Amino acid sequence: MALRDLENPSARMPPYSSQFEVSMNIHMLTFARRAIACGVAILAVSSAAAQNDADTAAIRAADERLVKAFNAGKADEVAAMFHPQAEFSDEEGLVYQGRPAIQELLTKYFAKFPGAKLTLEVESIKVIGPVAFEEGTRSTVTKDETGMARVLYSAVRSKIGNEWQIISLRDSADDSDLTPHDLLEPLAWLVGDWVNEGNDAVVRISYRWSDDKNFLLGDFFVSRAGSTVMQSTQRIGWDPLAGKVRSWMFDSDGGFGEGYWTHVDGTWVIKSTAVLPDGQTGSATVTVAPLGNDRYVMKGTDRFAGDERADDFEHVVTRRPPMPAK
Repeated sequence: MALRDLENPSARMPPYSSQFEVSMNIHMLTFARRAIACGVAILAVSSAAAQNDADTAAIRAADERLVKAFNAGKADEVAAMFHPQAEFSDEEGLVYQGRPAIQELLTKYFAKFPGAKLTLEVESIKVIGPVAFEEGTRSTVTKDETGMARVLYSAVRSKIGNEWQIISLRDSADDSDLTPHDLLEPLAWLVGDWVNEGNDAVVRISYRWSDDKNFLLGDFFVSRAGSTVMQSTQRIGWDPLAGKVRSWMFDSDGGFGEGYWTHVDGTWVIKSTAVLPDGQTGSATVTVAPLGNDRYVMKGTDRFAGDERADDFEHVVTRRPPMPAK
């Protein structure tokens, strides 16, 4: 635009068609810039998604290696997949801190259950940067397939180099599809008739399933010189509120008690409380440990009756042979 054109107002702006063209050029330029920015963003998202998929695949591959090492009974290889300061918490709440403790636990497990097999059902894997959160179900079965355990697990992994090491593994009981009978199956070995013969008394014990199969029912008879001096009945069931096995005991002298059972390394630990016939309260810790199929040992510790401490005890209980046919 020349100086003389300043005197002509119409010369200060292009005709309508030219204005439209300039406007469109501006809009097209803006659109192009936004498209480029959007494309960069899409590429970034696609790249992140691709990396996430690669990390998820790497974690699944690590799970496969863990299962293979476990099924081969290689405690050192399984433990090597944990971070040196990793933490493992089992379904009973016991915590094992550090790779050496986890390897020791695995070594004892493989010695006790040689040939045990593991399967994993991975339900979800969520990767956030160098940290991944994994959840699923883990099942183990003994070599002879007579024993099986199924737990829910949640694992936290950290990417160290090219490896996704486990830094935290937490188990919890999988009770979703289990009936009360299923949850009592670990105590099914109690069913039958038992006896303990001491110097001054004989204790006969008999366990059976209730008609609905949801409780174990026990009868105890204490006799001296051939006469019954005490009789007790016991009911063992699953307490869904506490998430534990629970028992109730009723004595013929009017006393009664209850206990919570916890399974620890093949031994049942029972924290029991009682109300005595005179109104005093009592408590004890009782452990029951099977000794093969036909014997178990019962120990009582930390026993109190009122304010007085009672002596500890230890008895070996033996399965009674079947009665001879008439």
